Amino acid sequence: MMDRQSKRPKSRVVKINSQHTWDFFITQANNQACPVMVHFTAAWCVPSVAMNPFFEELALCYQDILFLSVDVDDVKEAASKMEITAMPTFLLMRQGTQIDKLVGANPDEIKKMIDAFTPQFRSSKISV
Repeated sequence: MMDRQSKRPKSRVVKINSQHTWDFFITQANNQACPVMVHFTAAWCVPSVAMNPFFEELALCYQDILFLSVDVDDVKEAASKMEITAMPTFLLMRQGTQIDKLVGANPDEIKKMIDAFTPQFRSSKISV
């Protein structure tokens, strides 16, 4: 059996590890009018960790959206500012403003949330 990891492209999900990194990428996205999809996660949260491969796949399919992964224990200020109280939480943002929010590990609802906001970015790789 072939090793699937060797076939995987480089991750498009940016791991945010500090408030400075969060501010930098949010500012960059705002300046470029780029939508942002954020996965607020925690290493100790099994459903959150289980969503990582799905989130990576989404990032590959929706090239016009910036995908960020934020560990709430590493970047408490961003999690607090965005009023994150449970993991996983998925946040869709544009121009620094929350457009939509989904709490829980629900891949179908996450796809619907992105597609409802960005029909022009809808990907043929993901069935809806």
